Amino acid sequence: MVSSQRDTAKTPGLKFSNGSARWVREQSISPSQQIPSQDRPFFGPSQRHFDESQAFNPNGRGPTNGNDWSSWVEVGVKLFDLPTIVTTLDIWKRFSQEGNVIYVELFEDRRGQRDGKACVRFSPPPARPFWESNKIHLPLARHGTVAIGVQMEPKRRTFYYPSPINANVKYPEVMGMHAESVEFGTLLDSQTMMKMCTVHASRDRKAGVEFRQDMQHREITVEFEIHIQDPRAGLRKYERRETMQFRIPFSQLQNIRQYEEKDKKLVLVVSLNNPPKFFKQLSPVDTHDDKAAKWGGNDAWYRQTDVVYAPNTLKKSPLSLRKIQPIIDLGSWTTYRFVFDRSRNNMAQFNLMCRALQDYNILIQPCPTFRIAGQYPPGIWDLLDRSSQEKKQDHYGLNELGEDSTRPMSFLVRYQLEVCISQGLLNEHNLKKQFVDQLVNMKIEQAQDLLEYVANQGKVMWDPMTLFDLLVGDSSTLRSRIPHYCVYVRSATVTPTTVLFHTPVPDISNRVIRQFSQYSDRFLRVKFTEEKPDGKIYATDKETMNEVFTRVKRVLTNGILIGDRKYEFLACGNSQFREHGAYFFAPLPNLPTRRIREWMGLFTEIKTVPLYSARLGQCFSTTRAVTGAKTEVVEISDVERNGFNFTDGVGRISNFLANLAASELGLMRHTTEAPSVFQIRVGGCKGILAVSPTSEPREIHLRKSQYKFPATHEGLEIIRWSQFACANLNRQLILVLSALGVPDGIFSQKLRLQLADLEKAMTDEKTALDILQRDIDYNQMTLTVAGMILDGFQKTEEIFTVSLLQLWRAWSIKYLKEKARITIAGGALLLGCVDEYAILRGHFENAPKPHDDAPIEEKARHIPEVFVQVSKGLNGKPKIILGPMLIARNPSLHPGDVRVVCGIDIPRLHHLRNVVVLPQTGDRDVASMCSGGDLDGDDFLVIWDQDLIPREWNHEPMDYSRPFLPPHGSDIGINDLTTFFVTYMKNDSVSCIAIAHLENGDYLDQGVKDEKCLKLAALHSMAVDYVKTGQPATMTRDLKAPKRPHFMDNTHVRADRVYVSKKVLGQLYDQVERVDFVPAYALPFDKRILDAYESSAGLLEAAAEIKMQYDASMRRIMAQYEIKTEFEIWSTFVLQHTTTLNAFKFHEQLGQISGALKDQFQGLCRARAGGRDFRKLGPFVAAMYKVTSVEMGQALAECQQTQFVGGVLRPLRRMTAEHMPLISFPWLFPDVLGKIANSYIHTGNESNPETAYVSPSTIELARDALKPTDPKKLRPIASMLDVNDDLQTAHGVTRRGQKLELFEDADKVEPKETVYDPKLAQILPSSSGHSLVDITPPGSSNGALGQAGPYSSHSSGLAISAEGSHKDVGSESEGSTEEMLRRSPSSESEQTEDIEHDQQGVRLEPKNGFLSKLSQITGDG
Repeated sequence: MVSSQRDTAKTPGLKFSNGSARWVREQSISPSQQIPSQDRPFFGPSQRHFDESQAFNPNGRGPTNGNDWSSWVEVGVKLFDLPTIVTTLDIWKRFSQEGNVIYVELFEDRRGQRDGKACVRFSPPPARPFWESNKIHLPLARHGTVAIGVQMEPKRRTFYYPSPINANVKYPEVMGMHAESVEFGTLLDSQTMMKMCTVHASRDRKAGVEFRQDMQHREITVEFEIHIQDPRAGLRKYERRETMQFRIPFSQLQNIRQYEEKDKKLVLVVSLNNPPKFFKQLSPVDTHDDKAAKWGGNDAWYRQTDVVYAPNTLKKSPLSLRKIQPIIDLGSWTTYRFVFDRSRNNMAQFNLMCRALQDYNILIQPCPTFRIAGQYPPGIWDLLDRSSQEKKQDHYGLNELGEDSTRPMSFLVRYQLEVCISQGLLNEHNLKKQFVDQLVNMKIEQAQDLLEYVANQGKVMWDPMTLFDLLVGDSSTLRSRIPHYCVYVRSATVTPTTVLFHTPVPDISNRVIRQFSQYSDRFLRVKFTEEKPDGKIYATDKETMNEVFTRVKRVLTNGILIGDRKYEFLACGNSQFREHGAYFFAPLPNLPTRRIREWMGLFTEIKTVPLYSARLGQCFSTTRAVTGAKTEVVEISDVERNGFNFTDGVGRISNFLANLAASELGLMRHTTEAPSVFQIRVGGCKGILAVSPTSEPREIHLRKSQYKFPATHEGLEIIRWSQFACANLNRQLILVLSALGVPDGIFSQKLRLQLADLEKAMTDEKTALDILQRDIDYNQMTLTVAGMILDGFQKTEEIFTVSLLQLWRAWSIKYLKEKARITIAGGALLLGCVDEYAILRGHFENAPKPHDDAPIEEKARHIPEVFVQVSKGLNGKPKIILGPMLIARNPSLHPGDVRVVCGIDIPRLHHLRNVVVLPQTGDRDVASMCSGGDLDGDDFLVIWDQDLIPREWNHEPMDYSRPFLPPHGSDIGINDLTTFFVTYMKNDSVSCIAIAHLENGDYLDQGVKDEKCLKLAALHSMAVDYVKTGQPATMTRDLKAPKRPHFMDNTHVRADRVYVSKKVLGQLYDQVERVDFVPAYALPFDKRILDAYESSAGLLEAAAEIKMQYDASMRRIMAQYEIKTEFEIWSTFVLQHTTTLNAFKFHEQLGQISGALKDQFQGLCRARAGGRDFRKLGPFVAAMYKVTSVEMGQALAECQQTQFVGGVLRPLRRMTAEHMPLISFPWLFPDVLGKIANSYIHTGNESNPETAYVSPSTIELARDALKPTDPKKLRPIASMLDVNDDLQTAHGVTRRGQKLELFEDADKVEPKETVYDPKLAQILPSSSGHSLVDITPPGSSNGALGQAGPYSSHSSGLAISAEGSHKDVGSESEGSTEEMLRRSPSSESEQTEDIEHDQQGVRLEPKNGFLSKLSQITGDG
């Protein structure tokens, strides 16, 4: 037992009131204020409507006179005439003589310089009004004494907090009680707690264990003093007393158990699913920083990760679930029992506390049968570890196991068991020898299935023996049949107090895991986060988180222990690094982690730790390997000028290899063309490859900027590829556009239209189709949903389709509210590449700069040119965008990050679609002006909606050049890498700077053009580059906004620090009302499918078996990311998740995870059905649909039935996502379901039901509008493929597994210098004779190169006149330009037949195009 003692307070009658060291006066309580009988409810009367005059304040008094400062909760005093050398410690020391100081601030001017003023706050108020003298002497450390002015501040606020359900009801900000003791333990079952540690209040400590309810921060704070005694007799080396505190957010509380002990003492039991945050108090004297301008009471509270007798014992210990003799196991003992003496507590205030908790849906639940169990150690670890040791000692199985021995447990089972224990689903104290014996006697796959089922369900199993009564399907076939590009990945989440292991899930592999695939179970993906559900560990400029960062370093150094395996730090991928994650590996004698790193590449020439870490991480990029073709690597030069690289990260790929890659990736099933750009890895090369019609069939062209280090050749690896995604604004971009002159009303108008369209789309098919085919998400799921609508599933109100539509609406509205994510129809999110022909005009510094109000035609003459050709919608025709448009990257914080460029038509670039082609001419590359971007895989936001073209064009861009990296003094080792990892975590200030920029951008009159915002934009760029430069960005306090706008998350911000924003973001926020997503479980399944086939019992049974496996895999992903519904995973429209990735990145990542899940089970279903043939697959998919319908019908019936639970009548099943069956299984095949529903089979294509088509729909879409394509014609045939994929380079042949070394003579090769050629930008005359744009280089005379229709260069047969009509024009050209045009990939007639042009919002296309037909059918003129 741990006792708790504390010396008497210096100020009699005072007690601690909250974590910021606020004190309130104790007050004696008369017996009449107590509630002695358990017959009366402890949670107080049901009366809720009371005002402030009826509420209790924290002092236990009624309302006080506002002029009586001595009755205030907090008093502030202003200080004047301070010298610049004064510190917060000087002020704290002097004024602590007057009372309890909780806050000190030294004021600074806008430049961050001290202005001689300060404030100091006391709680409770000081004993005397020392400020009445107006002067006071302040001693300075080593600088004598100075006289300063003092003045009391007026009362800052009422210190009452409104109820969340009734604003007229207000509670004291802080209410508290004194507990006699607090016990730490664990639940053995719902009514039994095992007590592991007890902390008592001593007689000397009047306050005891303090239990405080903080309404402002919505948390319960528990503070206590613990006496840590040496367990060894006679030794007192580490004996100490420490004041500790833990904070329980309301969001983690569901109920509080309450009962009364025999001596009439009140007992409260709080049990949590996740550990709270623990703190230790240091002496305030030791927590001041001489350079800091602020100090608060929280600066004295330091986070804790372990409470042990000798902290040094942790220094070399690996992390494991088993903890040896902790004083308090902060991560596992998450049940707390508080005992209160009624006579020492104000029970009326307790009733008020309970009433306030009820307003947050936290119930005080009577629990008279609650029990306390005796303590005993968990025996399972000894059983498991002993069996592992015996397995090692008796490698050949010659010794017989003793009577008490247990057979060794397979690591696969051991790992899954630790998954369940770490997540609190199985209690280690409940696991006995009988359980372990039965588990090890089962087949490994069967034991895995049982434990995975427990983890997937996410429900605590109090009696572990009931596990063996479960009927779980066999998943062994499932584990062996995952897509070839996937691997099962084990992962762990390390929090400050515990570690959570996760069930293995299929994920796209990387180069390293593919190479060592036979050891895939020895890889562990580790992530360091805050306690659930807080997510990311944020950087801090204070020392209060040092223990957490020390724990991270300890884990990186000592590893993680699971069974008999110790996982060691290996390396971390680049995206992993930013999210505080890394790969660990359990080494073998013949395969240490060092050898894996050596295989990854030669890094000896890299002399800086950040770059070394980044190059290691390059090998962990999630990729899919392309095999089957010998490839020739052609080394080409970069285009560099004025210190800028115009081709940074971009190479070329032949049409043949592009088609081969697209076929390997499965992209040729629904299209006739390969993507134009691939983001790739080849050995130590990275970046993108753009399709080049002039390249030889087996060539890829790589530039020096793409070659990073010599690495093992593992073939061509694809990360992602170009595709159309809709453009979305965000809060930062809106602030920049507003500052550049876009009227606020434009944003409001587009928001209103989007909200109206979303509402109408729920009931109107045409509207839904228009939006879904226009506003395409990154994963292209809106097109899938549009296909479901075309198949009539919205009209029949099919359960899954309607649920998806409602989710899509809720998802769209959520991000409209939280991020101002307005979708722009006239825009796209596209990969960037370069104009290899140097035709496009670039950015010239000496180009004329017309004034902001000049005509668009004049302004467009001198801006850079781009080529954009997009294809969007179901089988939509390609469309070339002409005229002025915006180009930007996310995030855009500087007003120069958003560029205005001019789209023109270049026939030689018509082979590039769904990319933005940037110029290689000019003085500075356009990509670097867009938030410091390059062309190695960056996405660019392109907007041609003329409403959003700002008044001011092309503000002076920011300088994004990186600082020089000094070389590391010695060879770089693992300790250097892990130290940099922790240092990065501590200094990763990207999000803090972005938030400060957003706050100031709204608060300041000049918005993002204000000097503060410009400094923050530069700091943000520095913080983003920190991962590569190692130079942290430090944000000074003067750059923080004094107040926060109401549209931000202000959960824990005082009301007086929040203002109602009247600017554009505040207006947009107020226009949106949140919408909850509720699956439409009551709607029917589609009878067209249910009645299509007579399914045999065998077919239904087979479908049901695979569905069970699919459901388990789906629930596994839901559990890992804490996503509430299957609809979110299937569609990737996620409303809430626990990862630290931003919404866009997680949307992209989940697309890969969801796609791998679908591929896996599509393969299983096709194998069971007998193939892809619709005649075989159709009946099986219908059986899948029927099985799902039957399950849902049974569940709905149970929802209508009731039963008595604890004397209360409740439904047998609740109609919530948590309790209803999963229904997405048959929608693995939406196209097949559409065929069945419409009884339509493609003529001549029955062998491949997944070919592109639009089936008949309730809108009567003409079938001849689209002709199905046979992707097999576009795939490379077997005779064209090779048995190996050797690389032919300038230095010989590099075979798979050999080091790829390029650019060995790079020092002798001069970078390519491109000269802008006016002939390549010549505008041909149009029949109208009118020209809007004269595309000439700076200094050329206007008209020298002829006149043309606006934005048309090398006319492709369509020109647009100023009035917007399009006319046929001849194609005239001279000299070298004509020759180049003849080498274009197709003739002009072929190029223009299927191309529509878009100029400033005008959509044009050939009259016989598909969009025209669809418009006629749908009535969309």
